[in-house]
Amino acid sequence: QVQLVESGGGLVQPGGSLGLSCAASGRSFSINEMGWYRQAPGKQRELVATITSGGSTNYADSVKGRFTISRDNAKNTVYLRMNSLKPEDTAVYRCKAVVRPYAAAGTEYMYWGQGTQVTVSS
Repeated sequence: QVQLVESGGGLVQPGGSLGLSCAASGRSFSINEMGWYRQAPGKQRELVATITSGGSTNYADSVKGRFTISRDNAKNTVYLRMNSLKPEDTAVYRCKAVVRPYAAAGTEYMYWGQGTQVTVSS
């Protein structure tokens, strides 16, 4: 059993910055990919950024150059630094983790956080 808890959402002015954190808690598991997704009202959920346990990253074109994803494997935590925020970045941001239980070799599970609201507005 794994729980993902996000923090850091809030209201920010256009052009401002915000940092998100997501910590995975639990025991007897390893995490491969972690990432951030977002969904605005009336829109489909979209990928923001992902990072593997080895540090390989992937970004949506819309955030490339503005957002940075990073990871602390010792803390099972993924971060998202968002710079030069735009109103269109407004959404609920959710953390995702691909988890492999030690007791179930060869199996993987997808876990999602509860989401944190990011609002970019003047």
